[in-house]
Amino acid sequence: MRSVLVTGGSGSFGHAVVKRLLEQKYPPDRIIVYSRDEQKQDQMARKYGHSNNLRFFIGDVRDESRLTMAMRGIDMVFHAAALKIVPIAEYNPFEVVQTNIHGAENVVRAAINSGVKKVIALSTDKAVNPINLYGATKLAAEKIFVAANNLSAGATGFSVVRYGNVVGSRGSVVPLFTSLVAEGKPLTITDRRMTRFWIEMDHAVDFILRCSDQARGREIFIPRIPSVKITDLALAFQPEVGWAITGIRPGEKIHETLMTEDEARFAWENNEGFVILPSGKPKMFVNKVHDGFRYSSDTNTHWLTAEQLKSWAQGSTTKPQLSLVATS
Repeated sequence: MRSVLVTGGSGSFGHAVVKRLLEQKYPPDRIIVYSRDEQKQDQMARKYGHSNNLRFFIGDVRDESRLTMAMRGIDMVFHAAALKIVPIAEYNPFEVVQTNIHGAENVVRAAINSGVKKVIALSTDKAVNPINLYGATKLAAEKIFVAANNLSAGATGFSVVRYGNVVGSRGSVVPLFTSLVAEGKPLTITDRRMTRFWIEMDHAVDFILRCSDQARGREIFIPRIPSVKITDLALAFQPEVGWAITGIRPGEKIHETLMTEDEARFAWENNEGFVILPSGKPKMFVNKVHDGFRYSSDTNTHWLTAEQLKSWAQGSTTKPQLSLVATS
């Protein structure tokens, strides 16, 4: 990866992957942050001002011509740009479709026309059996990127990495709980039964970068990550007496799924995760997933306990390392 572009590059993932790439022994010659938020780009530029190989492009994934211009001479694209807050997506469907679906189409066309070698698109557990608009648009985007390999004739490889909730990212529950505790307000929980997949940003970046090395095109990569009970997470921040049960919001699930039984028929696995690939055997994933397997947050074999979460929330020096490798 001598030249890299990150769409949505001034967001949570963009910050994390840019930092990681700059810290490599041999960083890319050129890293382009592509996003529409000039203030966040300015903040990044000030933070990494010492780097001569970091560039900033103001642009929207809705603008194919601007994407094509930005991708000239680029080897690798990480596509992270999306509108992703579920209630806002439900209220503004036209805008979400423009960014998440038409934006994906624009990234595909721009990458092919610019001769990009690889594109890694970031997806979400909400794309699996979606019940909200955000998930439906991400499912459509996944299909667009996998099918894009038919258009590129092997010149550009398009792959997807699908993972769960990123701890501390914008819109996640951890910043919400943190702010409510700081303000002395009760924690808001929609349903006591709720479970979620849990991944830290550093581990997400690790997995995505490894997948970018292994990707040849058409793969959907999924990491092995732990699950959490929302009640255990709440206990890590505040005693139960301080909770307020608000009820499930429109478009919200009790449990999340990262791979269905139907997808498992075309899936392979190793210690780090899974890859869905309908034809052929993927590199580095040696074992076929058994029929009937379903990777869901409520049936996961790897859980974080309330004690581990409390240690993590309090910033203990002995806080658990939230590994991507699952344990039975």
